[in-house]
Amino acid sequence: MLFRSTIRKNLIEHSSGNRIYAVIGLPANLFYGVSIPTTIVVFKKNRTGKDILFIDASKEFEKERNQNHLTDENIKKIVETYHNRVDVDKYAHLAPIEEVRDNEYNLNIPRYVDTFEEEEPIDLDEVKASLVKDDEEIAELEAKIAEQLKILGV
Repeated sequence: MLFRSTIRKNLIEHSSGNRIYAVIGLPANLFYGVSIPTTIVVFKKNRTGKDILFIDASKEFEKERNQNHLTDENIKKIVETYHNRVDVDKYAHLAPIEEVRDNEYNLNIPRYVDTFEEEEPIDLDEVKASLVKDDEEIAELEAKIAEQLKILGV
């Protein structure tokens, strides 16, 4: 939830301007002994704009034994996105202050970066045909097993 509501509101609506510059979500198991995803909140004093950049880099990693690792390419993508401050489909969103207000100052990245992947439609006729074929193969194998058991006298 990234802080309590009043703290988030004060950080965003502070009299000297919004201090939160970016929120960057990193993968789980990135740091030793920390199995949960990590979030970096970047603060910047005396900002001219009031937008907040949200980056979902939680899927940007390479698995190494029990710990995940950011490659140079992963880091480069995060840094370039941070510096460019533009929307990147399923990765980053530059949210205007009005959008953050509408979300009641919620700073959770999934509120702003939609990472949902549409699943391919399932052809039910194909699944049904596959199940019929599987049933036929099972019946054949059961007949062979019964034949073998008969030979063995079981």
